[in-house]
Amino acid sequence: MTMLDVDSVQAFVTIAENKSFTRAASELGSTQGAISVKLKRLEERLGHRLIERTPRLVRLSAQGAVFLDAAREFLAAHDRAIEALSSSRRRFRLGIAAHVAGPEVPTLLARLNAHDPGLTIEVRLDNSCELLAAFDRGDLDAAIVRRDEDRRDGEVLAPEHFGWFATPQFEYRRGEPLRLAALSPNCKVRDVCTRALDAAGIPWAEVFLGGGSSAVTAAVSAGLAVSTFSYRLAPVGTVEVSERFGLPALPSSEVVLHSTLTDAKSRAALRTLAAAFREHRSSN
Repeated sequence: MTMLDVDSVQAFVTIAENKSFTRAASELGSTQGAISVKLKRLEERLGHRLIERTPRLVRLSAQGAVFLDAAREFLAAHDRAIEALSSSRRRFRLGIAAHVAGPEVPTLLARLNAHDPGLTIEVRLDNSCELLAAFDRGDLDAAIVRRDEDRRDGEVLAPEHFGWFATPQFEYRRGEPLRLAALSPNCKVRDVCTRALDAAGIPWAEVFLGGGSSAVTAAVSAGLAVSTFSYRLAPVGTVEVSERFGLPALPSSEVVLHSTLTDAKSRAALRTLAAAFREHRSSN
């Protein structure tokens, strides 16, 4: 019977999720040589090559892709066995910006729960400004937000590209104020779009403000106004209208993960969170 070594399986999963031996070694607090040895040991035990590595690319082999989910389940079962010895539940307070939260959120939560079933997950949805303030006060353990222009810290998870969206029936005549819907007065995405309009000499009027991202989506879908969305989160039934209305291009940004957690278990949860986010984005 083939016996699996937890450290070797963890090395394989971390390499697969990061697509990099360097990043995997950094996350595991190890060296590239050490995790390469662990991966080789696992491949020899299984009798299959799991990772294909070239000077420019690290990717799963066909056998590695088949084994990845089972490897994650193996690690989760190991963690559950260890967790069973402790009756205390830990809390993980996560903030996700309204302009960032999308269809990947269920994947993030499911992966966190599978990683640590003893975790009580608290999620707060708000604009990036409010979440960063809460994170700086210590009210959140981690925050996934749009990159703030005033700070360069945080782990980059993915690029984010924005456009102007409205219903196909929405009417706008140049020279008239552009009808806008926005999340809140202190939303940085709102600031970016209004600055772009001002720089282009396009008058605008805010006709819908606040109520949360779902309310802004509803206002745009109802034909009340134009609003700025990332392309991946544009409301169903809306279209990008920058070319049609002569609206200025909007700068791209980044989605970043902020956290100051240092204990091993919490860092592992953060690695799981980051990997799930990147995985979901790359598959869509």
